[in-house]
Amino acid sequence: MSEPLVLASESDGILELVLNRPSKLNAINGEMYDALIVQTERFATEPSLRVMLIRARGKYFSAGVDLNSELGPDPSLASPTAFRQWYREGRGSLHPLLDRFEVIEKPIVVAHHGPCLGGALEMSLSCDFRLAAQSARYGLPETAFGNIPGSGGTSRMARLVGPQWARWFIMANLQMDAAKAERIGLIHDVYSDEEFEARVREFCLNLAKQPAEAIGAAKLAIELCADLDRAQARNVERIVASGLFFGDEFRNLFAALREKLGKKS
Repeated sequence: MSEPLVLASESDGILELVLNRPSKLNAINGEMYDALIVQTERFATEPSLRVMLIRARGKYFSAGVDLNSELGPDPSLASPTAFRQWYREGRGSLHPLLDRFEVIEKPIVVAHHGPCLGGALEMSLSCDFRLAAQSARYGLPETAFGNIPGSGGTSRMARLVGPQWARWFIMANLQMDAAKAERIGLIHDVYSDEEFEARVREFCLNLAKQPAEAIGAAKLAIELCADLDRAQARNVERIVASGLFFGDEFRNLFAALREKLGKKS
């Protein structure tokens, strides 16, 4: 019996999903997409799961969407309007999954040990944290076949690293290594290939230890603040902080901190 195309395991509050189609460079097909949807919903609704980590086996993290699968563009679509509707909600669209990543009030981490291209990079842009081995590299090849990245590769990339580097990936159709990707803010950290798995695990364990209510509220607040002017962003801070202040999580942790500080004085 063959292994699943997405391997799932959990420990220490971390749900680990491993893309497992190395013979096809982990190109994402319908079976993989469906598995990611199922596991994402389990992550969203299971309180014991605190962090979701996505990584991969094989030479590539992922070459992107498998265009020969049901995730490829539907040739029967008759108009730009129909295409836009399919792109947003149709079978094969990445949008429902990637939008779900952004609204789950828990951290999602993606770890790239090798090339991360096309739809796989678009998926990664919707995660909260992107970690890389030195051998990772990044690209959005859609321009080469006459289109633009339409599942967040344009909108999320421009928001994350600015229009200048979005042009690099999309208009110039150039790739980027992990070191430069870190410098421009596309990824958070780069580890040596030898230390990669251990350092990713260490990062996820640290995330899993953070207070759940505060982490969830922070994820929402950061996204709101990024799109608001300074004054309105400060209002978001006040609203979120005041809500947390009256919760049991804050009250218990703050009381423990005051007791600890009192013992040291």
